[in-house]
Amino acid sequence: MTTQEIAEPSGYWFPDDDATQRGVAVLNALRRYRSAETAMRRRTRDSMGMGETDLLAVRYLLQAQRAGRIVKPKDLSAYLKISSASTTILIDRLVKSNHVRRAPHPTDRRALVITPTVETDDEVRATLGIMHRRMMDVAEGLSADDARVVATFLEQMRSAVDQVDPVPEH
Repeated sequence: MTTQEIAEPSGYWFPDDDATQRGVAVLNALRRYRSAETAMRRRTRDSMGMGETDLLAVRYLLQAQRAGRIVKPKDLSAYLKISSASTTILIDRLVKSNHVRRAPHPTDRRALVITPTVETDDEVRATLGIMHRRMMDVAEGLSADDARVVATFLEQMRSAVDQVDPVPEH
């Protein structure tokens, strides 16, 4: 970490002691990472000609396919937290762009399953494969102790931001 990164203005109202400066430096690094990740997701969506929900749907479908799970439209609705009408529009759009296909359910002739196309899997791998490899190289470069510290820190941060605080009354 550079001196400038540690000395960045915090924007926080906390005391200016060593622990706070370390905390601010970590949070600023986390913000820079989130900004870089957001930019990467935007580049990925743009290169694949998709919106955020489309990309989330494709990622979910690819993960389900790799795990051997069947995905019905209602599963996609639940995962994305969107209505069945919105899911139908999403699936229509992804079918038209050849990212997914509809197929009959193997055991329920009234139901459909949604699967990603081979081309989509290839496109995602081509678009994200090199970047994912670079990220894995960084993660694999951590010692076992450092990996535990980072994973614990990120889980604690996730927990901190997942907590819903009561809205103060005015």
